[in-house]
Amino acid sequence: MSLNIGIIGLPNVGKSTTFNALTDAYLAEVANYPFCTIKSNRAIVPVPDIRIDKLQSILSVPNAIHATVEFVDIAGLVKGASHGEGLGNLFLGNIRNTNALLHIVRCFDDPNVVHISANPNPKEDIEIVNIELILADIQQLDKKIEKLSHQIKGDKSLISIFDLSNALKKHLSSGNPLSTFPHDDSNLFESLNKEMQFLTAKPVIYLANVSEDNLVNDNDYVKEVKEIAQKQNATTLTICSKLEQELIGVSEEEKRELLDIVGIKKSGLAKVIQQSYETLGLISFFTRNENEVRAWEITRGTTAQKAAGRIHTDFERGFIRAEVISYSDFIKYRNISAIRAAGALSLEGKDYVVNDGDIIQFRFNV
Repeated sequence: MSLNIGIIGLPNVGKSTTFNALTDAYLAEVANYPFCTIKSNRAIVPVPDIRIDKLQSILSVPNAIHATVEFVDIAGLVKGASHGEGLGNLFLGNIRNTNALLHIVRCFDDPNVVHISANPNPKEDIEIVNIELILADIQQLDKKIEKLSHQIKGDKSLISIFDLSNALKKHLSSGNPLSTFPHDDSNLFESLNKEMQFLTAKPVIYLANVSEDNLVNDNDYVKEVKEIAQKQNATTLTICSKLEQELIGVSEEEKRELLDIVGIKKSGLAKVIQQSYETLGLISFFTRNENEVRAWEITRGTTAQKAAGRIHTDFERGFIRAEVISYSDFIKYRNISAIRAAGALSLEGKDYVVNDGDIIQFRFNV
C-alpha cells in the first residue's frame, strides 16, 4: 500500500502552510484570505528513515529509495460545505481514497491573520468540519440506500447490506462518525467501507497549529484539541507551520540546529509520518541489490508471501522462500559473510510474519 494523507480544516487555519512545510516545497499558495486554495494540491514526499541511509552507506550502493507518502490538500471546509457552501465540497472526493485525515486546527492568536470567527475556537472549528464530513457520508448513503431499495426486490441477498446502510445513516444522523460505529459483522462493514470510502470512518490525526512560543508548552487551545481527540480515540500533534515553512530548502544539518534551538526533536513531517504509521499499523521492510536499497511499507502482521506481493505480483505468486536479516544484525555484522557465519540470516516460509526493519531477499519461481 502507498500511504496517502488528506489535509482538512477550516479556511485560514494554516492548511496550505502546513502542506508546504510537510512537502518541503512552496507548492500551495498561501494568502491571508479564505479560499486561496481553489484546487486540490498533491505532493509525494519520501518517508524519513535514517535506517535506509545507513544501509546504503554500508552496502555502498548508488541509490537509496525511501517509502513515500502522498499529501492531498483541499480547500477549506465551511459550514454548509456538503450542500455547496464555500469550495471544500468540490474536493471531498479527492480525499476519499486517502488512508487517514490530518485535521489542521488553528491554535494561535494573530489579529493579522483572518479567521472565520472573532477568535480561534478549536471546539467549534472541529465541530464544523466534522459535521460536514458526516453530512457528506450521509449523502453517499442516501444514494446507496435508494439504489439498494430497488435491487433487493430481485436479490434478497442484498438485504443485509441494505440494513447496514440504514444503520450507518442512523448513526451518522445522530452526529457520530462511522469510526465509532459498533458493528458485529466487520467483514460486511469493511466491504461497504471499501466501496464507499466513508470520510468519517478514516483515522484522524489532529494537528494543532501553534505559534513558536507554544511549541513546548501547550496553550489552552491545544489542551482543548487534545480533550476532543481523546474522546474520539484520535491523536493530537503540535506544529508551528509558519516555523516549519521557514525551514523549506534549508539543509538537514541547519534544520536540525534550528529545531534544537526551539526545543523540537523532530520535524513536522517526521512527527506526522511516524504517527500515521502508528495509527494505520504500518511498518517498513527493506530490499537490496547491487544498485539500490529500498524501503517498502506494509501493514503490521503481513506475511512474507504477501510482502513479496508488495514488490510484484509475480513475487507473491511464485514465492519459494524469504532470506531474512534483521536490521540490528545487519548493522552489527555489516557484511553478508559475517552475517551468515553468525547464523543471523534465516530462511523463512510464506507464513513468516515480517518484522519492522527486516531486510529481505525473496526467492521465487514463475
